[in-house]
Order: sequence, then structure tokens, then C-alpha cells
Amino acid sequence: MSKKVVLAYSGGLDTSIIISWLKENYGYEVICVAADLGQGKELDGLREKALNTGASKIYIEDLKEEFLTDFVWPTLKAGAVYEHKYLLGTATARPCIAKRLVEVAEMEGAEAIAHGCTGKGNDQVRFELTIKALNPDLKIIAPWRIWDIRSRNQAIEYAKERNIPLPVTKENAYSMDRNIWHLSHEGLDLEEPWNEPKNDLYHICTPPEEAPDAPTYVEVGFEAGIPVSVDGQTLDAVSLVTRLNELGAQNGVGIDDIVENRLVGMKSRGVYENPGGRILYTGHQELEYLCLDRDTLHYKEVVAARFAELVYYGQWYHRLRESLQAFVDETQKNVTGTVRIKLYKGNCTVAGSKSPYSLYSEEFATFNEDEVYNQKDAEGFINLFGLPMKVQAMLNKKVGQ
Repeated sequence: MSKKVVLAYSGGLDTSIIISWLKENYGYEVICVAADLGQGKELDGLREKALNTGASKIYIEDLKEEFLTDFVWPTLKAGAVYEHKYLLGTATARPCIAKRLVEVAEMEGAEAIAHGCTGKGNDQVRFELTIKALNPDLKIIAPWRIWDIRSRNQAIEYAKERNIPLPVTKENAYSMDRNIWHLSHEGLDLEEPWNEPKNDLYHICTPPEEAPDAPTYVEVGFEAGIPVSVDGQTLDAVSLVTRLNELGAQNGVGIDDIVENRLVGMKSRGVYENPGGRILYTGHQELEYLCLDRDTLHYKEVVAARFAELVYYGQWYHRLRESLQAFVDETQKNVTGTVRIKLYKGNCTVAGSKSPYSLYSEEFATFNEDEVYNQKDAEGFINLFGLPMKVQAMLNKKVGQ
């Protein structure tokens, strides 16, 4: 009886040829696992394609709800954004997928898990660290680090020799990753940072200059840092993100173009479409301005940067990420309220916020006459707060600096 390998399968170029390669080189029975994270039409015909290409079985797993609630929401609550732009759409998806790969491998009695990530990218790390964290006994096979194929064009030729149907051509071979949270684009003309993305690149967002001339307003409700409603209607995670994706995309919101620092040491250029995510990050941040005290807010910004690195680096199941999550969850207990957001030609701006836990007090902040703040108190505060600077200045004067 052939030994089994579980393959992370998308039906794209790399995983399409890996089925044949695993059988030819290892004699494995190949069991495919495809995660439905909201790719839409990309899943059409996937079962037939996998079986016709040589897989013995395929699991198509609907993980959209788990992906959002267990991976995206914690990252959103942390305010984690990699290098100020990337909302971690692929980075949060990989541990979610890998978790299911391990579960299927254990269920099927497979000895190995294979993936189609290249040796230059981040995803190989994200998949493999998750596998190691959840089941260190599983063997990992990464064909791109082993075989003689060195380019996408060579991979396309390999597929043609074996009559494997492909969704790409040499002329239209952007590397894309899509889920309900985002769509990323890499490769081709984007490899030159001076090139502006062409408008026909976008699959989700309307180019901002083609968006409606009138703004759209949307109200997003949060409870303990988690988005729960749109325009007063309570929605489950999938429905909520789907609705915000529609609104954001119509108005050209959520396009990010970044030359980012990959974990493996090189820089890469990617264009991301993240309409719903941009709306949610904008709303969540605004609510924190309202509900978190200064020290907590400022320290949380430090945590957010480190949290983003851990997620980007594939360390979702690292003890530090889990520990920082505990801090984040504590900060979110009062991050409840509603934010009104204005969407207009690529811009996503706050148009109002309210919360039962707001720390903002008009009585204290007003420029009009008030009965709660004695301005004379500020003099003593400034004297004490500035005392170290005053002492330093006195010393400088004494020694003639």
C-alpha cells in the first residue's frame, strides 16, 4: 500500500504539477486539501481537476468563518499592520490552512504534508512553522526547494508535457492570492517598483478615479474590539466582511502598493486589494482613540508592531504571539461602540464615533467656560514635569555649554 501525503492544493500552477511530481518521485498516494477562504470562482471544478490530475481524494474545506474569527479578528484587535500598509491577508490565512492540513493528515494517517510555496517566499515558513507547532512528527515536502524547475515558465512547460490544464498563461501570470479578506498581486510588470499598477490589475476594487462622485457613509459597530454590525444590522463575520468588501470596492477603498521586507531577506513588491479590511482597521483604530487611555493606547502601538511581525513571520503559534494576544484581549474589553466612516474615491475617513465607554469628556475638553478644570493647576504640573529639563539647563549654563 502506498504511503500517503497531504497536499495543500489550490488548483493553481504550482500545486497542479506537484500532484504528478509527488507520484513520480515518491510513489505517494496524494490527498489534496483545498481551503475555501472565499476565493469564489477559483474553487469551481477543483474537485474534478484534482482527481483527473492524479489525486486519490480531495477535501474542500469551508474555513471562512474560522479564518475570520480565529485569525483575522485577533489580528485586527491587535491593530497589527506589517510595515504600515499590509493587512496580513495571506499571513493570517496560512496558519489557518496549515492547521487543517495537519488535521486531515492525522485523520488519513499520512506521513507527510507537501506545499507549493517557493523557496524565495514567506509562505513556506508560515506553513511549516504551523505544521511543526501542531505535529512535529509529520514530514514536510517542499518541491520548489528540491526539483529542477526554476521558473514559472518552466512550470508551465512541465504541465503542458503532462496535459495538465492551467489557469494561467505566460502572458498573464501574475502571482495572486485571494481570500475573503484580501487579494494580492505580485510579478510581471510589478517587479519594477517604478511601474504604476495598471487599472486592469484590480479584480475587486474600482480604480479610485472611476469610483462614484458622491461619498458613501457606513456605520460599523464593534463589541470588545470585534466588528459585529453594519449600518445597525448585526451580521456574522463572513456576511459582515462581504458587505464591507462590496462598499469599499465600489468606492476604490483598500488598495495598497508596498515594497515590503520579506522574512527571507529580500524585498518584494506587492499590490493588495483589501476594501473591507481597510474600513474595519480605520473604524477599530478610531474607537480605540475614544476608549483607551493614553498609556495603554501608546503601549498597544508598540505591541501591534511586534504582533504584526510575528504573524508575518509565520509564528502564529509562538508563545509570544499568544502572550501578546492576552494583553490585546484585555485592552479590548471596553472597545465597544459605533464608528461612521466616509468612503470616497479611494479615501476611507472617519465621520463620527460614539461609545458607552468613551473616555472623552466635553466638560473637560471644552474651550468654553467650565466648572471641572482649574487652569491654575497646570502651572505646578508644568514645573514638576519640566524639572529635569530645567536642572539640565542649569548645569549646562554652569559649565559653560
